[in-house]
Amino acid sequence: MKFTKMHGAGNDYIYVNCFLETVNDASALAVAMSDRHFGVGSDGLVLIMPSSVADFRMRMYNSDGSEAEMCGNASRCVGKYVYDNRMTDKTEITLETLAGIKRLKLHIKDGLVSAVTVDMGEPVLKPSQIPVDAEGDDFINRIIKVDNAEYAVTCVSMGNPHAVVYMDEINSLKIEKIGPKFENHPMFPRRINTEFVKVIDRNTLQMRVWERGAGETLACGTGACAVLVSSVLNNLTDRKATVKLLGGDLLIEWNEKDNRVYMTGEAVKVFEGEWE
Repeated sequence: MKFTKMHGAGNDYIYVNCFLETVNDASALAVAMSDRHFGVGSDGLVLIMPSSVADFRMRMYNSDGSEAEMCGNASRCVGKYVYDNRMTDKTEITLETLAGIKRLKLHIKDGLVSAVTVDMGEPVLKPSQIPVDAEGDDFINRIIKVDNAEYAVTCVSMGNPHAVVYMDEINSLKIEKIGPKFENHPMFPRRINTEFVKVIDRNTLQMRVWERGAGETLACGTGACAVLVSSVLNNLTDRKATVKLLGGDLLIEWNEKDNRVYMTGEAVKVFEGEWE
């Protein structure tokens, strides 16, 4: 089976073209291929498939085999894959995901995709729809007790659930200890992705992310979008800001007119290979 390793801001996945290849047990394959010692090494597996409602369909699996609704960084790489491999000649495409249909604008340089802007859709703030086990119309700056400490948390869904926590310093954060505590907290019935954020100024944010099913990753596109939305709701930033992640920068805008979040970032092919 042929595959391609790609990354968006260091968030690396293995991509399989299911127009040409057949995958019978995607969960098991994701676990095997994602292993960084005995496999290819990645944050997960992405299947590029035909769609009856969009130009293409994306299914994605975390490195633990669980299926996720959506990944912003992966969606950018799908856009690069299908254009660079001549599966489309359009520079604006639609992509079916479990979080709905996403619209991608491809930025071309020397005949190849160098960056992609993804319409990530409208943020979901109602706790029951994120989901968070809490009452009310939103979950903004509420206190949650995690491992005997209290944290002010804002929750947002960008098609998948996120909890945003602001801190004065995140470089020294022992994320491998606190991350799983948030991920598996009883308030989050479908687990949670957690972003730990330092506000640099009203146009710049720094974040680290603990992704459910994957642990700490170098970047998370939906997470960066959730962070920008949360920061606007908490009056910490303007509606357009650069989010600095371990793997690189993403430009995020929450458009006031259409209430949609737009993410722009790179998409990079690392190598191609064959899995036996």
